[in-house]
Amino acid sequence: MLTLLTFPSAFGQFSASPFCVKAAYMLQLSKQPWQRSDLLDPRKMPHRKLPVLRTPERLMPDSDAIRSWLEAQGAEFDAGLSDVQKGQSRALIRMAEDHLYFHIVMDRWGNDEVWPVLRDTFFTTIPTLIRKPVSNSIRKSVLKGLDMQGVSRFSETERLDRVERDLQAISAFLWQSPFLMGEAPTSADLSVGPMLAAMRATPAETPLTRRIDGDKMLCDYIDRIDQTIRLP
Repeated sequence: MLTLLTFPSAFGQFSASPFCVKAAYMLQLSKQPWQRSDLLDPRKMPHRKLPVLRTPERLMPDSDAIRSWLEAQGAEFDAGLSDVQKGQSRALIRMAEDHLYFHIVMDRWGNDEVWPVLRDTFFTTIPTLIRKPVSNSIRKSVLKGLDMQGVSRFSETERLDRVERDLQAISAFLWQSPFLMGEAPTSADLSVGPMLAAMRATPAETPLTRRIDGDKMLCDYIDRIDQTIRLP
C-alpha cells in the first residue's frame, strides 16, 4: 500500500499544507490503495519538505513528482482536455503554487494574531520551556525567505490587489463550469482548490479570509471539490 507522508490535519483541513491536500486528492482519484502517515518535522525527508509518497521502490518527494509517478502507474488527471486546456491548466497551477501560496504563508507566519495559533499547532513536540524561542527562530527564517521571494516587500494593499487579480482569473473559469476545466475535477482543481481552502482556513480573520468567505462562488467551488473527492 502507498503511504502519504503529510503534515497533520489542522484548521479543519486534511492537512495544514495545501500541497499535502493536493497529493491526497491525486491519490484518491488514482484509485490506488493508500494511507496517511503524519509528520511534523520533515527535515529527514528528501528536499526537507512534505508531502512525500512512500512507494514500494522509494520515497517520492514533491507533489509534481508524485503526480508524474501516479500518471506512470495509469492515473489520468486531465482526461479529455485539449492541448490548449492542458496549457491553461498548467498556468493555473503555477499561479496557485508559485504566487497564491506565498500570500497564504505571509498571512499565517507574518500575522501576529495568527502566529500564536500556528506555534501551538506546529511545534507541540518541542518542550514548552524552549518552544517559544525555537519557534520564533523558525518564524524568523520563514519571514526571511518571504523577503527573498518578495511577497513581504509589498504593502497589504498591494498584496491584496495582486491576489485579487488571481481570484478574478479563477472566477472567470468558474463562471463557465463547476470546475476549472469542465464538469469534473482535473489537475488544475487539485492545486487551486486546496490553495483557496487554505486561504479560507487561516485560523484568524484576515483580509484574505474575509475575501474568500465573502465570495459564494469560490466557497461553493472549494466545498464542491471536497464533496466530489472525498478524502478518508
